[in-house]
Amino acid sequence: MPLNAGDPGYGSVPAPGLSGSVGGSETAPLLIPESEPEPVQQWQPMTKEELEVAAGGPGWRRVRCYLVLLFWLAWVAMLATSIAIIATSPRPVVTPLKWWQKALFYQLQPDMFTEAQAEGSKGINVLCEELPYFRSLGIGALILEGLFDKEASSENLTVTGESLSMSPQIQHLLAECNKAGLKVVLDFCELDLDVAGNRPSNLSDTAQHVLQFWLEQGVAGFAICDTDAAYSEKTLLVWRGVLKEFSSQQDERIVVVKQTTTDILPPLSTSSQINNTLVDVVMRSILPSSHHLLSAQEVADAIETHLQTREKDIWPSWTVGGKASHDLKKLLLVLTMTLPGSPAVQYDEEIDQTQNASVNVGSLRGEENEPSHAHTDTEKAKRSAVALFTSLSHSRAREEALLYGSFTFLPFNTSTNSSSNSTLTSPSSPTILAFLRSWGCVHFLVLLNIGPELHALDPAWASSLPEAGVFVTSTEMDRLGSTSLYKLVLRPHEAIVIKLFEAGSYS
Repeated sequence: MPLNAGDPGYGSVPAPGLSGSVGGSETAPLLIPESEPEPVQQWQPMTKEELEVAAGGPGWRRVRCYLVLLFWLAWVAMLATSIAIIATSPRPVVTPLKWWQKALFYQLQPDMFTEAQAEGSKGINVLCEELPYFRSLGIGALILEGLFDKEASSENLTVTGESLSMSPQIQHLLAECNKAGLKVVLDFCELDLDVAGNRPSNLSDTAQHVLQFWLEQGVAGFAICDTDAAYSEKTLLVWRGVLKEFSSQQDERIVVVKQTTTDILPPLSTSSQINNTLVDVVMRSILPSSHHLLSAQEVADAIETHLQTREKDIWPSWTVGGKASHDLKKLLLVLTMTLPGSPAVQYDEEIDQTQNASVNVGSLRGEENEPSHAHTDTEKAKRSAVALFTSLSHSRAREEALLYGSFTFLPFNTSTNSSSNSTLTSPSSPTILAFLRSWGCVHFLVLLNIGPELHALDPAWASSLPEAGVFVTSTEMDRLGSTSLYKLVLRPHEAIVIKLFEAGSYS
């Protein structure tokens, strides 16, 4: 019986999902195609209206404006608070200093240069050749002493000087000093300027004639003693009037008074305003005048007295003045150059260029009268003296704390640890002095060991001071680098200058 394959009622099974019509199994696809993915919408920037709707409307705009305004107000408030804190915090006030307040005075007598010359006329030329060297040492002004004889009259003061023979030589010296950038102060100390029979009516005319003559030659000022007749209100008022005519803001002429009698300068007048203008500089001696060398104890007492009894109304200029042993020479130089005021250094052969040159020539020639090692030691000593002088003068010129910083006298205690060194002395030794020069956060500590023994610092001494520091200079010029105050030992007759800083700070 034949099968009818085309009979839809028999043998035909429609595939699932397919039509059961005839021929459906042959027309159905073998693979079922996947559905097409939906098309991706392209991103487009929203309009202003859409943004406002998405951000919650116009109210959010006001909130953002308020937040931005609040941010800037807070920033301005913090800035104003910072400025207020800086403005109200204590800080040093810079006081403009005059040239004579910043200058290093060097006292010398020109006749010292003429003694080694066969002819006196060559002496001034030797001194003129020294002027650039003096300037390189940091010297700013010269006080010329001994130009005029004590018995010279005012007429001779404008014509000639006994020690230099002729006034043109002095004028040549003044011209060379101006070229070298050095101020010149003439020493009229103990000279009688009133030669008109002490008649008060001619006193002013005499003083004006003398002062005007030398001011026209370029002199920067005059020095007198507190025992001179010129040291009076009437005479100095005339002097101030003449000096004012030749003074300018950049080139002020000054009057220097050498204090030789008492520790307290007698007042010039009853008016404090006039008293502050009649005298510019008061030159004081650290050591009292004496015919014998002062002991270490006497030197320490004199220094301590001057450090504790300083006057604030006058500008001091410190000089050594008295006699001390050669071992204390460098120590006193360090003290003079670090005290508040203008240092006035006496002429020193060890820093004289001509003396150093003669030593070098003598060492090269190998003189038979003196061994070569003696020349070497002398040359080393002179080089050390020049290095110490230059180091002190340059440090004082560039460091604000040494120029116009505050001064604090420090009580000193030495180490009480007897096992550290048998030569350490007992606490509170009178031959140990210390003081601090401060400007802002910068501190310079000056330590002076006047005695002949070693001293160490007590760790409890001046506990408020920073422990660490760096050496600025010392009398032997052999201390370099950083140091700790608790490990420092002062050698006999030694002076040390240390710049202190906090731990971790390098300022």
